[in-house]
Amino acid sequence: MIPTSENCALPLAAVAAVLTCVLLQEAQAGVVEDFDNVERCKDSLYMGTPPRGYLSNSLTKICQRYENRPHFVTLYDHQKHIPIYSAYTFKKSDGEKRVDFPWMFEPQLASGKSSSNMEPFPQSVSMHMNFEDTQAVLEDYADVVQYERGQLNPDEHQADPLDKASTYSLTNVVPQFREFNMGPWTEHQDLVRKRLNNYCRGKAYVVTGVTTSGHTIRRNNQDRVAVPEYMWSAYCCINFDQNAPYSVRYKFPVFAAYGLNDRVNNHMVEVPLKNLEKFLKGRMDVDKNFQIFYSDCVQDN
Repeated sequence: MIPTSENCALPLAAVAAVLTCVLLQEAQAGVVEDFDNVERCKDSLYMGTPPRGYLSNSLTKICQRYENRPHFVTLYDHQKHIPIYSAYTFKKSDGEKRVDFPWMFEPQLASGKSSSNMEPFPQSVSMHMNFEDTQAVLEDYADVVQYERGQLNPDEHQADPLDKASTYSLTNVVPQFREFNMGPWTEHQDLVRKRLNNYCRGKAYVVTGVTTSGHTIRRNNQDRVAVPEYMWSAYCCINFDQNAPYSVRYKFPVFAAYGLNDRVNNHMVEVPLKNLEKFLKGRMDVDKNFQIFYSDCVQDN
């Protein structure tokens, strides 16, 4: 029998439904296998390429989505309950910090069937138990007055209200000693903000991360959140002001910094990218090919 349009209606509808389902799955990211397309936060990475060389099996890739839009990427350690790095595009800003956004969590760390968007923590504390095995929760930071919540992608490096709001996920936060957070760390973030505002002429990519140590926030006699030993950050801006003063110009297209997350001896040290990578190789579980930016942020001729 020759198929008619009537005979074909059901199979075509079924095919359309399958395709729609596939497309929806592609469009919804959250926890991902790779950052390999725009909806999976590829645009947050220089040349669409994440840092390479991490060896741990407890790391999860998160495309940080808020209000159905991809904003930045995070490599998250679901055992230590901290981000290992967040990577984002810097937006020119006045450095204003918003304090009226709610803290959020990542539903897909707890269940792959959950929403791909970060969500505010439920009002009921008892509900936090549903996902505290896979990530930090508000109670972890409640009674630790010596620590501040340090954002890897900081509110101050974003301009759009939705971009700013998306930085308030606890999957973008690590415990920082108050003296470090409110001193050298904040000062360095502001230094980078002003430098990129004034001298970067194109898109600037930033990767900010941590090394872990034996220190841990404990709650109810359980290890809950690892406290980073060192914090580090690097930026990449290919198109920059060639007429900038030499004291600034030699820090383009790429430069980096690291600092000890402690009460004392915690100043940030600015270094070339290769120096930072060498420093980190001795303090992280990475292989010899560890690389923060694709081709070290050097354009192919």
